[in-house]
Amino acid sequence: MKISDFLSPADVVIDMRIAQKELLLRDLARRAALNLGLEADYVSSELLKREEFGSTGMGRGVAVPHARLPMVREPYGIMTRLKQPIDFAAIDGEPVDLFFSVLLPATAGRDQLGALALVARKLRTPECLVQLRRARTESELYAAITR
Repeated sequence: MKISDFLSPADVVIDMRIAQKELLLRDLARRAALNLGLEADYVSSELLKREEFGSTGMGRGVAVPHARLPMVREPYGIMTRLKQPIDFAAIDGEPVDLFFSVLLPATAGRDQLGALALVARKLRTPECLVQLRRARTESELYAAITR
């Protein structure tokens, strides 16, 4: 499995301006719901519910908000870089500017769990983080995350 299997170029947003964690998750949920034919409020509530268990902020300015949804058949991702980092209660206490949201089927098989692990591994790579932050367009951001 590759990131390009569940992230399309149309699902990459650069220099988004949002100042709060909840507003960001609601916006990501709205975008995903529109593309997947789901209710935005439902997707949003599931992403927020997952954050209640603990922040998905991995540190180094990165977060991977995710949720498992019964109506989702295949992993689906949205990649976002904020114009200004926000507090996301990341494990290192640093603000977050890079978000890769993943929606997974409720009954996750190996491929679905692999999607989340693949994103996490990629976003731990210092070279990738530099490229993601230097990207000037959505196309460059997509290329950096799918390399």
